Amino acid sequence: MAARSLASLTLGFGLVSIPVKLFSATESSASVGFNLLTKDGSRVKQQYISVKSGQVVERAEMVKGYEFEKDHFVIFEPEELKALEAEASHVVDIVAFVPDKAIDPIYYDRAYYLGPDKRGAKPYSLLMQAMRKTRRVALARMAWKGKQYVVQVRPAEEGLVLQQLLYADEVRSMRDLDIETVNVSDAEVQLATQLIEQISVDNYDPAQFKDEEKDRILAAIDKKIAGKKIVAAHRPDEAPGTGGGQVIDIMDALRASLAKKGGAKPSAAKAAPAADTTLKERKPPRRAAASPAPAAAPARARARK
Repeated sequence: MAARSLASLTLGFGLVSIPVKLFSATESSASVGFNLLTKDGSRVKQQYISVKSGQVVERAEMVKGYEFEKDHFVIFEPEELKALEAEASHVVDIVAFVPDKAIDPIYYDRAYYLGPDKRGAKPYSLLMQAMRKTRRVALARMAWKGKQYVVQVRPAEEGLVLQQLLYADEVRSMRDLDIETVNVSDAEVQLATQLIEQISVDNYDPAQFKDEEKDRILAAIDKKIAGKKIVAAHRPDEAPGTGGGQVIDIMDALRASLAKKGGAKPSAAKAAPAADTTLKERKPPRRAAASPAPAAAPARARARK
């Protein structure tokens, strides 16, 4: 199925206007969702209750207010809130170009893909190749759904990525953590460096990793559907009788890690998970025969939000 664009925009690049389409780069429906039910399986609905009267308040009777002091609010009418929204614009205005490593990924928010729209293929390719050559990315302003965003536009392997950025006041400072400074010896650094080099790979392959928790949930759903009894299995990464509070010497731990790796630097292929099954799509267990009713639908199809 062809990707469906979210909006048609114009990327302003100096005097050049690049017509582009905006596409979602992530898929939130991959997670497993559960419904809240009563014990007999009936759906439940949410209601809002007035703290003062204890009565149910219908949505049409609600207003929005900002709490400036404890239990003291200023009320805003829908028209007032609408007037405060950023003026809608289809122009993503580039204001500067910065080095491709200048923005800390901690400021990254949601990502989107940009594709060229009609008559936009050539200026789109021009901007992408120029940014690759200069190793710079674009900073731009964007008004989207009533809000003002600062965004980064960067070249990827096959096109441009628009990355929403968080504002400075939305990112906490690590200074607030009051992290203790501890001196480490050169020998400790050397051992740690050797371990890093042994398990280093050149590229990140997202296909090497799977959501194991999601797979466990889907497997449990399949067992429920098949009418099997569920038992709690021991996790292989949790050895019986061990806890996370054991204090060990860092040098011993580094030496043990180096010895475990056998002193050989692995290739990118060896860095993948040992079991090939982690790279394959999980096959749900066979459903128990249900007669005369039709067989239940697969858990994956029903588990989407």
